[in-house]
Amino acid sequence: MRLIGIDPGLRNTGWGIIDMQGSRLRHVANGTVKSDDKAALSNRLLQLQDGLLEVFQAWQPEEAAVEETFVNSNATTTLALGMARGIALLVPAQKGLHVAQYLPNKVKKAVVGAGHAQKEQVQMMVQRLLPGVIFASADAADALAVAICHAHLRASLATWEASPSTADAGSAPLATGQSRTSEQPRKSSQANRAGTPAASTAAQRYKRALMVRS
Repeated sequence: MRLIGIDPGLRNTGWGIIDMQGSRLRHVANGTVKSDDKAALSNRLLQLQDGLLEVFQAWQPEEAAVEETFVNSNATTTLALGMARGIALLVPAQKGLHVAQYLPNKVKKAVVGAGHAQKEQVQMMVQRLLPGVIFASADAADALAVAICHAHLRASLATWEASPSTADAGSAPLATGQSRTSEQPRKSSQANRAGTPAASTAAQRYKRALMVRS
């Protein structure tokens, strides 16, 4: 399974591609799509779209993951970043790919184990998980971290679904950073009483936890 992670930005959009085979990850490529600061906003967005399309055509990823962005105090910056993120979501969707979205803290926790890890810690862990990788830029390193996050959470879901213990809905795995509440077992019981397989219900909840408005 070939996965691409994207770290959107209007000036620099990082991308990183990995191959996933079971629990093994292999670095394929990484880079940065740049836009011209002096160009009109519409042309800059077009440059990002064209650049990402070239990446998808060259490397043929099968799934995509895009990092969520925090709201900036500067409304203009936030709007521009949101537009760049829209391009990052649009391109894989045009290719018919599933697109997952992850908050930065979830990416850090999945890769490093701490949601407030520093960028240097994330990059160090990415280098350990992908031996020999050379980052094209800091944005490309972040994109690889997004891809690794998706790979880890995707693998966790696949392992759980294949386990006989899925008959127990209360054992459904949680996405990184999510806490189990008393509502979950109760909802599973209700699903059983309604005749809906509890494992299927729990799996759907977990899949939703891996995506944010994907």
